[in-house]
Formats: sequence, structure tokens, C-alpha cells
Amino acid sequence: MSTWSLDGVTLGYEDEGHGDPLVLVHGHPFDRTMWRPQAEHFSRTGWRVITPDLRGYGESTVVPGKTMLETFARDIAGLLDHLGLDRVVLGGLSMGGQIVMEFHRLFPDRVRGLLLADTFAAAETEEGRNARYEMAERLLREGMTGYAGEVLSKMVAPHNIEELPAVAEHVLAMMSGTDPEGAAAALRGRAERPDYTGMLRDVAVPTLVVVGSDDEFTPVGDARLIHERVPGSTLAIIDGAAHMPNLERPAEFNAALERFLDALSHTPATAR
Repeated sequence: MSTWSLDGVTLGYEDEGHGDPLVLVHGHPFDRTMWRPQAEHFSRTGWRVITPDLRGYGESTVVPGKTMLETFARDIAGLLDHLGLDRVVLGGLSMGGQIVMEFHRLFPDRVRGLLLADTFAAAETEEGRNARYEMAERLLREGMTGYAGEVLSKMVAPHNIEELPAVAEHVLAMMSGTDPEGAAAALRGRAERPDYTGMLRDVAVPTLVVVGSDDEFTPVGDARLIHERVPGSTLAIIDGAAHMPNLERPAEFNAALERFLDALSHTPATAR
């Protein structure tokens, strides 16, 4: 693991392989290890894969309070500056996908291509906003263990919990090991996120939208909305997966991403 620090916040990250940069942003309440199947595969096939731990997660600094999506996005921009990277293919899952959309809003010229996995673009509803604030307080009171057990069967499809116990254990361990202060800060920030729906029509880079067929948190309909709004985007539905298709069906997920990246690699430089 490598680290980068600015203004008292240290981010842990992995930087593997050589070639064009692919940056993958984890969701909540996970860490960079959720991208292990992708980092291992694509770092061997000509890509430089960078997987950071967001502030508040994994081995990065925990900052209590409220962490806005803009803050996460600016952290990633700072990391790219530290690494000397100008333009990257940027992907994220769930909250990570929303951070990717925020990064594109702030720094569109730094994005060569987008991966938006199991995420949604709309602003939070009033009910959803209240629920996120309430959950933040619950996590601070009770810790992560109870919540992690409750949502595991939505993160990983129930049949995959039975058939892929190592995946279920990994997802449960990531959730249980997250610092409640970091998770609560992110929940409060997501409650206040902007609506990215209108911005999607302005995305002018190749975009891959991926979703698990059995995802309850961000159903296929949410992915279709993003796909319909982003001009020329590609939609991949991963059968038999819930909210974590990159872990539940890594071969299928990697195949979809590989087709997208191969096409991107053959795009003329003037169009990137």
C-alpha cells in the first residue's frame, strides 16, 4: 500500500500495473479491496489500476462530521495530481459512482471514460435524507456489526451468499471493519448530494453503465435511466448478481469492462 497526505488527511491506495490509468472508487461501507478482482485482472492486461481508500474508510484518515461528495472527488483529484496523472478512466460503484459523477461535474477535462456501476443519479428524497441521517446516528451508537448483518443479503444476492461464501465473508468484513465515524460522515454527505440527472446529457466521454440483475439498492431501472441519459453509453446487466457484481460475478463484470476499455483504447486520440 502507498499513501498520500494533504491538510492532515492521508489516503491509502494501491497503484498496480503499467499503461493507461484506470481509477476505481469503492462504495459504502467498503474499501479498496472490493476492487481486487479488477485490479488483478486489468493490471495484467496493460492498465495501471489505482484503487484508493476514501477518507473515512479502509486505511485512510477518518474525518468525523459530514463528508460531501465534492470532498471525496477533490481528494481523488489531489491523488491524481500527486501521481502526475492528467486524464484517467474513472469508475465507481454505488456511492463510488456518485463520487465519479461529482468528479466529472468538477473536472470533466480530466476524464477519458466513465464506469458507473450499481449507482443512481437523482438527488435524495426528503424521506431518504432523513433515513441517512438517522442511520448515521445509529452507526455511531451501535457500531457497524448489526447494520452489516442486516444488509448483507442485499449487497450480495442470497443465493451467492450460499454459493460464494468467501465473497460474502469479504463483503461482511469490509462493512464490519469500517469506522462508524467515517461511515456516518459519508451518509450525511450523501443525504445532501446534488441531482446529477440533468448533467448526464452533457457527458461527452465513453461511458459504461453496469448493474446486477438482482440489485435491490439500485435496481436495473436506475441503470437504464443513466444509460438513456448519457449519450452513446453502453449498458451491461450482470445476471445473478445483486449490488456487488464485480465480486459476485467477476468474470462477467471484467468481460464487460474489458470490452469497454478495448474500444476506448482504439478511440482516436483527438476524440479522447
